[in-house]
Amino acid sequence: MSLARKSTASVEQYKSNEISTVSQGRLIVMLYEGAIRFLNVAIENNTPRKYDVVNNNILKAQEIVTELMLALNMENGGEVANNLLGIYVYIKKRLLEANMKKDSEILSEIIKYLEDLKLAWEEIEKKEKTSSVVPMPSAGSRGTGLSLQG
Repeated sequence: MSLARKSTASVEQYKSNEISTVSQGRLIVMLYEGAIRFLNVAIENNTPRKYDVVNNNILKAQEIVTELMLALNMENGGEVANNLLGIYVYIKKRLLEANMKKDSEILSEIIKYLEDLKLAWEEIEKKEKTSSVVPMPSAGSRGTGLSLQG
């Protein structure tokens, strides 16, 4: 095996380990970061009219939004899950429109939504980390936990 193949395999193994060991909240933040990165690449390539690059990056962002939709726990997520689903459906619709029109303004609008959602999940992640330091409740008391299922 060549050094380049070993290096690539090592990087893939590292990425796989990183993803499998992060919290659910951090993984969601990473998905938002990826979608934002792809949409920024699409915007950057829209001006020189590299439409194949624009299209591919918008499609990658759409795939991430689909994964976020599939990750929703609609049974236990209640109103939060329903609201997120509505936002994701809207984002997917706008991504389709942006791709058809090659419209950077729509992409910028979507980035803003994704950045806001990312910030919200980062706050949830911070609260989750600080709450994990709190001692476990005694056997007689009922603890309340933060669920990221929604």
